[in-house]
Amino acid sequence: MNDYADWIGRSYSRSEPISERLVREYRATLAGTLAEAEMPVGLHWCLVPDTVTPDQLGRDCHPKTGLFLPASPLPRRMWAGGEIEFHAPFAPGDLVTRETTIDDVTFKEGRSGKLGFVTQRHVYSVGGVARLTERQDIVYREDPKPGQTKTPEAAEEWPNATAWQITPNSTLLFRFSSLTFNGHRIHYDHPYATGVEGYEGLVVHGPMQAVWMMNLATHILGHLPARFSYRGLTPLICNLPVAIEARQHEGGIDLRVRRMGDGVATMAARAE
Repeated sequence: MNDYADWIGRSYSRSEPISERLVREYRATLAGTLAEAEMPVGLHWCLVPDTVTPDQLGRDCHPKTGLFLPASPLPRRMWAGGEIEFHAPFAPGDLVTRETTIDDVTFKEGRSGKLGFVTQRHVYSVGGVARLTERQDIVYREDPKPGQTKTPEAAEEWPNATAWQITPNSTLLFRFSSLTFNGHRIHYDHPYATGVEGYEGLVVHGPMQAVWMMNLATHILGHLPARFSYRGLTPLICNLPVAIEARQHEGGIDLRVRRMGDGVATMAARAE
């Protein structure tokens, strides 16, 4: 692989106000999976998206690599996980500035082939004061090979877990993609998702699953957690009912999204 060291440390910033319309549409889209709060939790992922013209889109309809992220020889992009620190809540009408910096770029050889990892650092601030800092982990992979996908095992039961339930459908996926200006075709283009990237159907967004867990943690605590970390485990396919589960312990809250049909956990998180 080429040397990507010159990408590390690159940064850019953008600003956007939190509009009444954005808040209203976010609440409507995620109704039933939001904690009670003046400002809905997770809304920051709808702010200042990367916006490019159609000729600057890649095969998957994300912005081409080489624009905001290093040019990758690997075609499949996934939001693998990350960590968020909440310093103070946002308020309606805030002018939010996000400064994004590339912290690391690495390539590895895994059991499923070549993997590329990009770590971004985001700082969301209002009036020069940080309200939220985030580490975002992005992974690039090769196209799937026949017989490569393995069925994960069911997760252990969590007795007495606090749980919400939802069945994500294609309308929910479309509306969340619109809110976040996410053009990734795996969320709305069934022939592409199944025929090119090898999924069993439309894929539920990783950040939407993180939003569900983030809000359940906030609901349990009665306020934003100080820190929230999450990681993807296996793809969640549209129209499969899931439980968003939480169990409390002395150190914080463990959370997960678990398919109700086979018990497989698709994403895990921890709130402190």
